[in-house]
Amino acid sequence: MTTTRRIGGPALWVPGDWNAYFGFGTNILVNLLVLTGLLRFVLRMPDELVFGRILPAVGLMLFLSTAYYAWLGWKLAKETGRDDVCALPSGISVPHMFIVTFVIMLPILSRTLDPVKAWEAGLTWVFVQSIILMIGGFVAPVIRRITPRAALLGTLAGVSVTFISMRPALEIYLTPMIGVLCFAVILLGWFGGVRYPRGTPAGLVAIAVGGVIAWGAAAFGLGIGGMSLTGLMAGFANIGFAVPIPAIGHVFSGFEFIGIILVTAIPFGIYDLVEAMDNVESAEVAGDAFPTTRVLTADGVVSMIGCLMGNPFINAVYIGHPGWKAMGGRIGYSAATGVTVLVLTWLGITAVLLQLIPVVAISPILLYIGMLIGAQAFQETPHKHAPAIVLGFTPHLAAWAKTLIDGALGAAGTSAAAVGFDKLAGMGVLYHGLEVLGGGAILGGLILAATAVFIIERDFQRAAAFAAAGAVLTFFGFMHGETVGFAVTPGVALAYALVAAGLFVCSRNEARLTPPVAAAPAE
Repeated sequence: MTTTRRIGGPALWVPGDWNAYFGFGTNILVNLLVLTGLLRFVLRMPDELVFGRILPAVGLMLFLSTAYYAWLGWKLAKETGRDDVCALPSGISVPHMFIVTFVIMLPILSRTLDPVKAWEAGLTWVFVQSIILMIGGFVAPVIRRITPRAALLGTLAGVSVTFISMRPALEIYLTPMIGVLCFAVILLGWFGGVRYPRGTPAGLVAIAVGGVIAWGAAAFGLGIGGMSLTGLMAGFANIGFAVPIPAIGHVFSGFEFIGIILVTAIPFGIYDLVEAMDNVESAEVAGDAFPTTRVLTADGVVSMIGCLMGNPFINAVYIGHPGWKAMGGRIGYSAATGVTVLVLTWLGITAVLLQLIPVVAISPILLYIGMLIGAQAFQETPHKHAPAIVLGFTPHLAAWAKTLIDGALGAAGTSAAAVGFDKLAGMGVLYHGLEVLGGGAILGGLILAATAVFIIERDFQRAAAFAAAGAVLTFFGFMHGETVGFAVTPGVALAYALVAAGLFVCSRNEARLTPPVAAAPAE
């Protein structure tokens, strides 16, 4: 591969970094725009807090994170002598972005009517999670060694199919004149190998096509894409220079809400550990083996720095490393994205971009990443483990379905409890089943898939160990429960314990068990 610059070691930038920069950069941009919308329109935070305090701290955290992972990629490339090492992608954790908004900050805002108090509670939430990440980084390598790849990639694929792929897919078909055409641009460029004029990255072409259609429609009063000059001019009002200011006092002020915070901070801290392990495993499958402890502790450290400077959102290694690597990304794309985010957030340009780019033009990029990660789980594991991967999907499907149902009922001013679980069941909606199966989905998917893999391999002792771990995690609410506690779903915990006991008996009597008979070929 031709490189454009060498400074004492591996190339810092190659032509493929342009593709990854525009692809990953637009992914980060979408999350940044969504985050800004949540702060302004859901939490009703004043613009001086959003653009003057929070976004500059977000930019600093993302810059530190992407710069560190670029350095880690450069270090791996130098140590191995390879020129195809791709830096890990990282950014604001999307699931946590919604959790801290709707489960922590919004209830505090409703109780106190003070957006600053809500912000402080969010800061404390990140503070607690950062500590969990830093401590957990030393335990995670052990978990990686004992957990089968199909379980790690399977539960990751479950997240990608539901919470990453489905929303952009729906957005594409809500505005098909932009979404479908931009998706075709992405498919042709990143799956079909089509080269666009002058080597222009497919992600940039997709955004340009979407922007031209949206603004062209606006010129004729059609309203496709929701663009308007009035909105664009309003966005310029928030441009200005702002740097992050220490918010240590605000972090510790949020401890008055520690009871509410711990209910979600502990399970989601564990979620972070598992998700990061999954993503490191995904990168290793793609050829780049990064040290798990360094990755997790780095996420904890940069999240802590961001929180102490005023950012109520946590950092995470992203799903998608194989995607950015497949499109040619190496080291430079990560650091370049961090610098770009720093400029956008410190100069207040995010507000302008909210009004300039139709979000639906970026949605196909997120769908592409979801497709790639979902496929990887099946491509990089033994074929006979495919049923276990599908089993690992089920908790995520349940959690996704419950999220949609809750949203629909909430929009109607009611809830599942108010409607009645029996009435919902009569209409085929087994709400409580979704609630139990989908609680702690990433851990649930991992435990189910791992147990199934070891049963398939007839390693009943390890299968029993994972089922027993499922019993313990379920008993304390880390799986199959909405909150952490004591005997949260005792019936499910007991069921896992009985399965573990049965598998242990099988392991003691394995010699007496009849080996599986191969299925006869279909006629």
